This record gives sequence, C-alpha cells and structure tokens, in this order.
Amino acid sequence: MKNQILLVVFVVVFALSRIPGLMPQNFSVAYAFMFCAGVFFPRRLVWWLPLATMLATDIGLNFYYQHKYPTENVWSAANLANLAFNYVAYIAIIFLGSRFKPQASILKLAGGGILGAILFYLLTNTASWFFNPFHNHEYAKTLTGWLVALTKGTNGFPSTLEFFRNSFLSSGIFTALFAAAEKFSHAESPAEKTAGARAPQAEAEPEEAKA
Repeated sequence: MKNQILLVVFVVVFALSRIPGLMPQNFSVAYAFMFCAGVFFPRRLVWWLPLATMLATDIGLNFYYQHKYPTENVWSAANLANLAFNYVAYIAIIFLGSRFKPQASILKLAGGGILGAILFYLLTNTASWFFNPFHNHEYAKTLTGWLVALTKGTNGFPSTLEFFRNSFLSSGIFTALFAAAEKFSHAESPAEKTAGARAPQAEAEPEEAKA
C-alpha cells in the first residue's frame, strides 16, 4: 500500500466501526480489515499494525462492557483465553490475505474476505464452545454441544447462524470497498498516463523536385 493516507483511513474506519451499537451484531469491519491488511499493507506493518489496533480496541471494549455489566467478569481467565483464540483467527485471516496479490480483481478479493469470515466463524465459535467463559449450559462438551455453538448459540441471543450471516455479508462488502479504494487510489489519470510522453513528430514533407 503506497498511499499512506489510505492506510490511516483503513485503520480509523476499523477502529470507529467497533463503537458499541454503531453496527448490527457481528456486522463487522474486522474480517475485511485483517484480510486487506494481508493483501495491501507493507510487509513491515502487515502483522503488528492490524493486531495492535485490534488489541487496543479490545481492551477499550472490555473496560466498557465491564462497566456496563458489572456482574460479568470480562477479565476472567476463561474469557481472556476465548478472546486470545480470536487472535489465532485474525492471524489466519492476515495470512490468507497475504496469499492474494493486490492486483487481483475486486470480486476475487471479496471472495477471499468472505473465506476469512468463514474461517473466523469456525475457529471462534469452536473456541466459545470449548472454553465456555460464561458457563452456558447449551455448550456441553459433546458433538451436539459443538453443533449448537455453530448454529443456535445460547438462549436469549440471536442465533449463531444469524451472526454468521452478518459476518459473511459485512466481510464481502467491506473487503470490496477497501479493495476498490486501494485500486482507485492508484488509478492513473489521463494526464498521468501521458506525462513524459513525447509528442508525435510531424511527418517530414517530401522534398521539392529539383529543377
């Protein structure tokens, strides 16, 4: 990513998107941000910048939710272990993005972003079932409990499949938008395309016939 201003815009858009209540649950920029970081970010930034931004916003959100729900211990070891597993998924998505070339079509990149969301869905819901930080009785350590975690989720909340739908849609949409912005920022204007080009020389006039 040669346009440093665009890189900052990507980071700011992602950070602002995590403000609670701004978007529907799991309609997130995170998956697209991680995937596009792998595709477009300079190699010196590709790992630490997206993960550091995620960590900073996660810490802020934990303080917010601890204040909003004082009876829930969001800093418990089980919840932090579950949260840490998210970072395994983010690293996998960044790696997936790094396998794509920036010159790939927007459609192909959007497909990669969707694949990243599917990967995140499988990894994180499996982690929620395994660690079960809030002791949900639906998440029994059985095959049925794992399938419940992947489909129904816990009582009192929208189903896991609804979350997956939002993840699927948001990842495809935001990946396409990020990719379009990156490609547009490098599009040459007609003036740039002709800059430095030599003007065509006029054809030499035939010499007059000598008398």
